[in-house]
Amino acid sequence: MPPFPTSSVQEARAALAARLRELRLDAGITGKELARRCGWSVAKSSRIENAVTTPSDADIRAWCKACAAEQQAADLVAALRQADSMYVQWKRLQRTGMKRLQDASTPRYEHTRLFRVYASHVIPGYLQTPGYATALMGTIAGFRGTPDDVSEAVEARMNRSRVVHEGDHRFATLIEENVLHHRIGDTEVMAGQLGNLLAAMALPSMSIGIVPAVAPREQVMWPLEQFTVFDDVRIHVELLAAKVTVTAPGELDIYLRAFARLTELAVYGADARALILRAIEALH
Repeated sequence: MPPFPTSSVQEARAALAARLRELRLDAGITGKELARRCGWSVAKSSRIENAVTTPSDADIRAWCKACAAEQQAADLVAALRQADSMYVQWKRLQRTGMKRLQDASTPRYEHTRLFRVYASHVIPGYLQTPGYATALMGTIAGFRGTPDDVSEAVEARMNRSRVVHEGDHRFATLIEENVLHHRIGDTEVMAGQLGNLLAAMALPSMSIGIVPAVAPREQVMWPLEQFTVFDDVRIHVELLAAKVTVTAPGELDIYLRAFARLTELAVYGADARALILRAIEALH
């Protein structure tokens, strides 16, 4: 199994391995005896206990049975699945299409009060127009080979985006200037999207900063992967192949500090509008 890209995942798997080791020690048996009772090799026991190999649900149940701790199996399986959910490949999330993923995330959007979003690739979902979302999701479906439910997924995304206008929500949005020039859809689609971005700047719940392409990076922060912070307690990071969920306090702090430094680079108000208008002019 390849290494996972965040310490949150590694820490969760290490914690599970430590709990399994404690069960073995509490049972007073050696790794060799545990392997005999489970019917597998001593090496497998060692790899699981040292977080080298991730156990399956069946492995955990066999381990608990061997340690006479079957009542703990359900909790440990749940811990395993929680660790698995921290790094999930897009092909798994989108195997039945993209609408289900949009619907599944809607409750989190409704319950979140403060969004901090850093956009380095595309316009954030809650600011996308139907045309932009359609073009983007069409490209995603084609590249990843997911079922084509683009129209339904776009409708679901627009429904999720109601949080921008409804309820007690605040949005701190940072967008790299290059995103304004990434052509998603045709000229009309991009013009409509950039116009919508200008309109969103007037919303009382919305703060939009544009990070200029010429901003000096030496002392502040280089461009990062796109990420969304939910109430400063959970972060979704968008990689090319997977979505990473960050909840470990130390790692949350790293992203929040990065966001704060990127905020220092961004321009707002008239300066931000000027960059957006420049991008609109460049379309023609």
